[in-house]
This record gives sequence, C-alpha cells and structure tokens, in this order.
Amino acid sequence: MHIGVSLLSHPTQMMKLTFSQWMGCAKFIWNAKCDEEKYQARFAKKYLPIGTYPEIDQTFSQYKNTELSPWLYECPSQILRNSAVNWYKTYRKFLKGQCGKPKRKKKSDTASIHLTKELFKFEKCADGVTRLFIGTKTNNVGYLSIKNHTSYKEPDSLYIKRKNGRYTVSFCYDDGVKELDIPTLEEHLDYLKGCSKEELEECTLGVDRGITRPVQAGEHVFKFSKEETAKKKSLAKHIKRCQRRLSKQKKGSKRRDKIKRRLAKCHDKIGNIRKDFCHKTSRSIVNIDKIKVIVLEDLKTSNMTKKPKPQKNEKTGVYEANGKRAKAGLNKAILDVGWYQLEQFISYKARKAGKAVFKVAACYTSQECSDCEYTHPDNRTNQERFLCRCCGYSDNADHNAAKVIKKKAIQLILHSGTELSKRGVLLDSGRGAVHKTQEGIPTCARSIEASKKKTRVKKTRVGSSLL
Repeated sequence: MHIGVSLLSHPTQMMKLTFSQWMGCAKFIWNAKCDEEKYQARFAKKYLPIGTYPEIDQTFSQYKNTELSPWLYECPSQILRNSAVNWYKTYRKFLKGQCGKPKRKKKSDTASIHLTKELFKFEKCADGVTRLFIGTKTNNVGYLSIKNHTSYKEPDSLYIKRKNGRYTVSFCYDDGVKELDIPTLEEHLDYLKGCSKEELEECTLGVDRGITRPVQAGEHVFKFSKEETAKKKSLAKHIKRCQRRLSKQKKGSKRRDKIKRRLAKCHDKIGNIRKDFCHKTSRSIVNIDKIKVIVLEDLKTSNMTKKPKPQKNEKTGVYEANGKRAKAGLNKAILDVGWYQLEQFISYKARKAGKAVFKVAACYTSQECSDCEYTHPDNRTNQERFLCRCCGYSDNADHNAAKVIKKKAIQLILHSGTELSKRGVLLDSGRGAVHKTQEGIPTCARSIEASKKKTRVKKTRVGSSLL
C-alpha cells in the first residue's frame, strides 16, 4: 500500500535559483509537447484521411537547440525526460477517458519538478538525522534542509514543489501491506449482511456534516477550537485589508506583487487550519474501538455551492432579486468546513484500519424523525432544534440527522436487494423492496387533481361486440 509524505524544506538562495531554473525548463518541455500535439491534430484534420492521426511519443531532444533554447543544456536531462514522460502518461489517460486533456502551464509562483533516483539520495547521519542530497556529478546542488516529522522509507522518485514562496518535498513509498490483504467495500457489505440488527447497531456510526456543528458523529461533536476560530477571523480581516490595498495599486508593480504574496499566505494559513481540523477529526472517528462501519451522507459539494441563476421578469425585463448574497454566504460557510476533504481523510484512514465507509442518500435526512420515521419539512423548526409533528420527539437537528443516517444504513445493509455503487453509496434496487411512505412531503397538486378525473370510454357497436 502506498503512503504519501510531504516534508517542509528550507532551501538556500542558490538552491531556490537552481530550482526555479529547473522548473522553468520542465514547464518549457511540457508546453512544447502540448503545442506539438495541437499542431499535429490540426495537420491530421486538414491533410490526412479521416480517422488517422500521427503517433504521440515522449521524445524531447528536438527541443534542445544551442541558438533557440540554450538554457535547456544547463538543466539535467533527467528532468526534461521526466516532464515529457509525465505529459505522455497524462495524454494516454486522456485517451482512456480517465482525465482531461493536458493543457499549457502558465507562468506563476506555483511550480514543481519531478526527480527520479539519479538526481537525489537520502543519507542518514551519525546522529540519526536523515538528509537529502540533490544533484549529479555535473549539477551538484547540495544538501536540502528538510523537516522529518515522521518515519518513512526511501522512495524511487519525488517532487519538489513551490507554492507562495514555500518549498515542500513530496513522495510516496510502499509500506509493505499488500492491497489484496485489505478487504474491499463489496466484501465488507457481504460480511455485514450476515450480521444481526443488534450487532450492526453496536458497530455502526452515522456522521452528519453541517455548518454550526461541522461534524456530528453519533454522540460526539467536533468543532473548531476557540483559538482556530479566532485565528481564522483575524486572517479574514487581514485579507480584506490587503484586497483594498491591492485594488488601488498599479498592475505590474513590485508592491502589488508583495501584497499578492501576502494574500496567498493568508489563504494558505486558513487552508492549513481547515486541513488540520479534518485530519484530527477523521483520526478521532476512525480510532473509536467499537465502530467498524462509518456512514456518511452522499453530498455533492460542487453542486451545492453553485451560484444561483439570475431571475428575469418576463413582463418588465428587469432582473429580480434571487438571493445571491445569502447564497454566497452559505457557499462560503460550506466550503470553509471542508466536507469533501473530511470525507477523503475518513475514507483512506478507515481503509488502512480495515473499517468500512459507506454513504447513503441525503434526501430528507434533516426532516425525518429518528424515532417514528415521520418525514415533514415542519419537523425542523430552525437550524438547531428538531421537533417531530407526529410523535413529539425533540432533539438537536444534527444529532437526529446522525441517527437517521445510521438507521438508513442498517436497513439497507440488512435488505437483500441492496447494492453498492461505484461511489460507495448503498442503493436499494431489489424487487419487492419496502419503500418508505412519503407522508407529509408536499406533492404536486396537479397530479392529485388529474387522478380524480374520470376517463370516458366511447362505445360503438360492431356486430355483436362492443369496442
């Protein structure tokens, strides 16, 4: 099983200059391959027969020229080769439909280089500290200072990344655990179908994601700490001040670039706070001993955070209010919690721990009563309180939703017609399945009135039969 590691590094000024040159050469090769593919595609469309295209390769030597591109000779050829190979692999994935078409890279402060084993080596000193040496016989860069916050094995390749002035060393290595030894979600589901309802009640945990309570995992509530909330507020104020200054500065000036870097660092700090919260919360959820099954809602965050469409009055032609400002605030609050990031962290940590992570449909989980299963929009009076209009059950809305998620998952696991989708969602596709009544859910009045209408059948006599 592959484990990813990202180490913070502190290169010297000479190292930064060398890395910037290498990153520029790697970007040059990538963009050249993109332009070459674009030219060949247009040439084939115009001059070649239909359905025939020139072969795409991973060569890069044709771009090295002493007059047009002399700087490529100062860069190690392994870096140029790795850039061409990565472009070729990406293009092959694009042909298989696994990703998008490789595009040209723009000039920005974010860049990376791919180093294979010929360009680096890890050395362990006498005091036990691991150092990273980068370079070859002709390109000797030296020892790069890295912060080893965890133990790891020596990788076959690594990436040196630059973002907003910070450099990191990222790589992955094999920890020795075979993928075949880890059970899949289908195998988990087959095993859980043989368990009783009481056993599933003990080992299943429903997780509800919200805004006021970012994570409600059963009886446990996970929120940002007071220090984290205060830090995020202060950074948000600093971002507003920097944006005001940025709007008044001249484009292309050094002071404007300085403010842009300061803005980027503030956004990075907020992202690090969010990432730290998701890591700690996911670890706490996965480490619960009795829990073997974790159930989440199937939330599509990208669809939930879309901008509202403009509403135009057909008579007057004037655009009416569509709640854009309120929706923008809601979108910002949803993205600030990091629902998708939390889901990803829980998934890979639970898989490594041998636990199952399933998802259920998010429909009516906030309106359904966990006690009597009565569903109605009026059950949730406000953001925090849940009061059932049928049985009178009262609870916190997020806590009730977590119970409903758990209850749905147990019913689907025990049902014989339940299947698992590619995204890990439990779906009831069996014949004769028990569907829950939608009592209290508003329905279309038009369909009710249409059902009351009686259809008239015109009868005509042909011989002795009625048609």
